[in-house]
Amino acid sequence: MRVAIDRDQCISCGACYGECPQVFEENGDDSWSQVTGPYRVDGNIAVGEIPADLETCAKNGADVCPVSIIHLG
Repeated sequence: MRVAIDRDQCISCGACYGECPQVFEENGDDSWSQVTGPYRVDGNIAVGEIPADLETCAKNGADVCPVSIIHLG
């Protein structure tokens, strides 16, 4: 499953990585959410490909985002 984060709309609440730290994490430079290293596509911190066993986790992380900037598909 593909995951994409509209990082410029992130409010740094931490809800996504609080819910699913396997897929989402805080960026140390700007404090916005990003995709964890193992799942990034071509090194892009805003786009990832996650395995089937993490789809529910990623969906839960997206669902708790108060500004709905995490897109799965």
